[in-house]
Amino acid sequence: MMDKLKIGGVELQNRLFIGTGKFPNKKIIPDVIKSSGSKVITMALRRVDLNSKEENIIEYIPKDCILLPNTSGARNAEEAVRIARLARAMGCGNWVKIEVISDNKYLLPDNYETIKATEILAKEGFVVLPYMSPDLMAAKSLVDAGAAAVMPLGAPIGTNRGLQTKELIRIMIDEIDLPTIVDAGIGKPSHAAEAMEMGAAAVLVNTAIATAGDPVKMAQAFSLGVKAGRLAYLGKFGPERKYAEASSPLTGFLNE
Repeated sequence: MMDKLKIGGVELQNRLFIGTGKFPNKKIIPDVIKSSGSKVITMALRRVDLNSKEENIIEYIPKDCILLPNTSGARNAEEAVRIARLARAMGCGNWVKIEVISDNKYLLPDNYETIKATEILAKEGFVVLPYMSPDLMAAKSLVDAGAAAVMPLGAPIGTNRGLQTKELIRIMIDEIDLPTIVDAGIGKPSHAAEAMEMGAAAVLVNTAIATAGDPVKMAQAFSLGVKAGRLAYLGKFGPERKYAEASSPLTGFLNE
């Protein structure tokens, strides 16, 4: 039986989502997507230029992928809603990643404004994936608002520092009856594997792949890390012990 993730009525076999920002050359993006195996690709709407094929990021994303436009640049719910509506009107589909950020230093999302935007857009038929600071009560409010998944940050965006918010994410995974997708801060395939081992439904990675020495190889490494972490979670870990326990009997040596 295939282990599939279902979001917005769509079944996904690959649990690695990737972004399209920060690449030194857009022409490498198709190879990165192919290497990653990802079928959900996020992009900032401001990078969609319908008047220039070469500059239009959509031109580099395979047609069989799900576009996940994000509301990067929005500072409040009103701006996020406007960007989401523009994305759908431009043919980007009805999936949207809500980003509402007014903090210019750490780029932390505004959970309150994110909840407001999620409620408005969910009622309009969008498949809403809100990017959020990990907080159980905020996550529950997003569920009530109609989110299709919740996307807590692992560390401040672009830092590659890994799961700095691990315990808060663990609580969300345990308590929220929606897919939890770890987004932002994941810097290594081992970080992605760790998130999946915890029970995360998926991870979204951009900076760690885009700024790697070889983005294509790094995308494959992240894909393998996600798969390994998911398999480990499904396999269920053995118990941790305080003291050593031999894996073979300690009796029966030399005719004992």
